[in-house]
Amino acid sequence: MTINVPFFDWAGYYRERSGEFAAIMDETASRGGFILQRDVEEFEQSLAQFVGVKHAIGLSDGTNAILLGLRASALPAGGEVIIPSHSFIAAAQSIHHAGLVNVPVELDEHDWLVDPPAIERAITPKTVAIMPVHVNGRACQMPAILDMAERHGLKVFEDSAQAAGAKVGGKPAGGIGQWGTYSFYPSKTLGCFGDAGALVTNDDEIAEKVRKMRNHGANRDKVINLSIDIWGTNCRLDNIQAAILNYKLTYYPQAIARRREIASQYHEAFSGIPALRLPPPPVDDGTYFDIYQNYELCTERRDALQRGI
Repeated sequence: MTINVPFFDWAGYYRERSGEFAAIMDETASRGGFILQRDVEEFEQSLAQFVGVKHAIGLSDGTNAILLGLRASALPAGGEVIIPSHSFIAAAQSIHHAGLVNVPVELDEHDWLVDPPAIERAITPKTVAIMPVHVNGRACQMPAILDMAERHGLKVFEDSAQAAGAKVGGKPAGGIGQWGTYSFYPSKTLGCFGDAGALVTNDDEIAEKVRKMRNHGANRDKVINLSIDIWGTNCRLDNIQAAILNYKLTYYPQAIARRREIASQYHEAFSGIPALRLPPPPVDDGTYFDIYQNYELCTERRDALQRGI
């Protein structure tokens, strides 16, 4: 018997707590809270506390979060940024549009994340940064990457679009490098009802620049009497999305726990199938804490498995 399970139930996502979501949107819209109102500030404070960093800046999406982070980092034009060969295109696009050069490297065959030895082999005199991408909800091997970056004098930026809440060595994905970014696209573990993203950092200068750049380079978040300090763009976090995210963050740990419970069931059900390679099982021993944004399988019969044969 074949059971078709949708990758994501868009309508069910809203029905889960439709009463609460509708009330939040009605309250926010009724007071005209649309652009950079208190809900954005409250979400930024809550997210910064959740991650354990000084600053969280709400942005229109995860891609622009990466792009503004790169532009705020004042990297030399044409500098090389090492990224994993397996990830969504957002990181590579942002590197390109920031005037930098992508250098993709291979993955570790055990966790399917960027391989630290492969990173080291790719470092050249033109390398300026390493951008690990925490794919599928599991954090990369950050201790090894940070050690390598320190030895070579490189910056480390984290694309944590799929890993809000994941940890390695007790440290949160996104809060380990100079800055990290998140996506709140609806299918993410912490998702809203449209596009949204954020950049988090402990670097005061980066935070100040990104706050300005998201709002046309303005020196503050108001819409009148603005003083434009730097070149920016328009990629603000919508206020209603911020209100929804702020609510979802209150029960996000329970949502992660449920994903890990389901991952345990998958691991038990699939572990006896020789043709499948599974992701590491859920553990909480102080090393890796995986939130299982996706449960990714590896098999030589990928296409046949997808067709159910």
